[in-house]
Amino acid sequence: MTKGLSGRDNMRYMSDRLAGKRILITSADTFMGPDITQFFRTEGADVIADESPLLGADDASALIERCGHLDAVVANFEYPAYKAKTVDIEDSEWHAGFDHMVHPLMRIVRSVAPQMIARRSGSIVVTGSSSPLRRMSPQTVAYVTARAAQLAFVRSAGHDLARHNVRLNAIAQNYVANPAYYPPETLANPKFQERLPLEVPAGRIGKPEESGELALFLASESSSFIFGQVVSHDGGWS
Repeated sequence: MTKGLSGRDNMRYMSDRLAGKRILITSADTFMGPDITQFFRTEGADVIADESPLLGADDASALIERCGHLDAVVANFEYPAYKAKTVDIEDSEWHAGFDHMVHPLMRIVRSVAPQMIARRSGSIVVTGSSSPLRRMSPQTVAYVTARAAQLAFVRSAGHDLARHNVRLNAIAQNYVANPAYYPPETLANPKFQERLPLEVPAGRIGKPEESGELALFLASESSSFIFGQVVSHDGGWS
């Protein structure tokens, strides 16, 4: 019985579902990176956990070159939700959302796709947000727009790559425990606990391992007929 993996004490893992797979996880120290990294390693993957923000124009291509062969990539990017009404959005914060979440995503996909196209095999999984799938607070316009750009890229680029048997799909999540958006102090807040069942039909916060399972499914051959899709993962919120 495996312990210490985000509440999996009563579940059996170590099934080696990713044995022999070489997988890159970006921003492995934040958002869903820590949990997916640990989960994928538990499942036998050879994980390259990169923690660089990949903000430079050539950072993504240099990283892919250093990695060499990759069977899958988990494109994990985040940026704090910038709170400002439309008329108060500052250019610097508007650009920051795209610089941290959209441009690195495109560059990672652009850099790793050629080797996957050559092999006609490979999967890219984007950990995104379901915030663009329904109306959010008007104070988060800039953040939601950047997240929406991620999902639009996945749909269009995923359609383009499908002809090469390269899978690009996204997890659109919300209300999942993670250090970036739902840390322990937020989850313990009485006001948050009171609002949770009103916001989320499932009536609870999502577990990191549930996102890990979905990422594993999309990264593995189990999803071999899924291309360019955005999978909602938010307890029914969207």
